Amino acid sequence: MKPKVYIDGKEGTTGLQIYDRLAARDDIDLLLIDEDKRKDTDERKKLLNAADIVFLCLPDAAAVEAVGLVENPDTRIIDASTAHRTAPGWVYGFPELKPGQRQAIAASKRVANPGCHATGFISVTAPLVELGLLPKDADLSCFSLTGYSGGGKKMIAQYEAEDRDAALSAPCPYGLGQGHKHLPEMQKICGLAKAPVFVPIVDDYYKGMATTVALHRSQLRAVPSLHALWRAYADYYAGQAMVHVDPDPAESPAAKLYANAMAGRNDLRIVVAGSDEAFTVTALFDNLGKGASGAAVQNMNILLGLPETTGLL
Repeated sequence: MKPKVYIDGKEGTTGLQIYDRLAARDDIDLLLIDEDKRKDTDERKKLLNAADIVFLCLPDAAAVEAVGLVENPDTRIIDASTAHRTAPGWVYGFPELKPGQRQAIAASKRVANPGCHATGFISVTAPLVELGLLPKDADLSCFSLTGYSGGGKKMIAQYEAEDRDAALSAPCPYGLGQGHKHLPEMQKICGLAKAPVFVPIVDDYYKGMATTVALHRSQLRAVPSLHALWRAYADYYAGQAMVHVDPDPAESPAAKLYANAMAGRNDLRIVVAGSDEAFTVTALFDNLGKGASGAAVQNMNILLGLPETTGLL
């Protein structure tokens, strides 16, 4: 019997992207709610409890409410909202995070799908902390460039309107009060004593992200060169199907990066650059792929015991 999968909130950007990745698959049974009942709590509850896997693509408060509607002890939930990313009892859905994370996801019934900016920062920072190369009390900064699809339907409509504000043609740093909703998971999942100074930037292109952490060699332990930093990442992510490290910058230095380089893909690239004294490490990925819906499907595959790249590569 095929596993039953229900997307609560299929009409949103993330939900639609998950649906697009699942609709053509013949190894699952997608449960669909009637359009006129998609806000009917009783009908949603029925589908939530009938499913083997539930994706929550809802605002935070609605996601918490949906979890409360699940009474079936066998229903496994992947929450794409911010609501449970640092909550007790939920496993963080970044399989490449550290040894054992993939197994923890596979054994869990509650998986919190990572935020898009957080995915970039964590993919760069967590390995350094895990390896003991970066002190947990390090003072860090990060800037993260994203396409406007990351803002959901309202922002997409603003950017694609014929009479849009001319200011939208330029990059826009936002969240300048250091209260961005991804900061708690960025700090906790990396095991940091303090959150980074974080500058998200939205720009006039549809999708794709470039999340960069800049480091002086003096901030790191036992990293004598650019090559040594690259080697740490290459070894950490060796064998991963959905996270790749670009070639050694000492031999093939990156001259420039485009934030939409991974648009349309579900995997992520780590790019190490700089000199032997000052480094930048950038995660390139699709904010709708590894930054949201692609990651959610990867987590579903793990929960179902399938090859995690099924339907993604």
